[in-house]
Amino acid sequence: MKAVIFSLLTFFFSAAAFSQDYVPVDQGSSVKFKLKNFGLNTGGTFSGLKGTIHFDKDNPEASSFDVSLDANSVNTTVEMRDNHLREEEYFDVKNYPRISFVSTSVKAAKGNSYNISGKLTLKGKSKEIEFPFVATQSEEGYVFTGEFKISRKEFGIGGSSTISDKVNVSLCILAKK
Repeated sequence: MKAVIFSLLTFFFSAAAFSQDYVPVDQGSSVKFKLKNFGLNTGGTFSGLKGTIHFDKDNPEASSFDVSLDANSVNTTVEMRDNHLREEEYFDVKNYPRISFVSTSVKAAKGNSYNISGKLTLKGKSKEIEFPFVATQSEEGYVFTGEFKISRKEFGIGGSSTISDKVNVSLCILAKK
């Protein structure tokens, strides 16, 4: 009986030690967006990452991402513009303080490249998106990099006709155990 209990405890502690659960962290991460306004490139960043990432490079189908960021953290380096973007017409941070992504599938591509699908929720609207990403192992966990495009209008993010509808988003997420 003692041998069975010891074996079970060893199994559970070993599983915890080799767990593939990670937490996204701001330090070392970046979430950037870029779009055209009056034909010129403009953009900014977000921070305030939270969530859980379960990543298994040997079994990517078992992986899952549930991450969010602080909508109020929008930073274009122009305080007046940032305050404007926090208003109801744009990100409406008072009513929708978090921007989130929850994966629905992760599939292996080539090497350390993968494809991820999931729901992006922005300003209370959820849309299915899919994009490729690269997972690079680091001393502390993983660095996940990827890019995708969204339509700001599909998420109810306003703006004048001088602002492009298409927004490019680039991610470089450090996730630690």
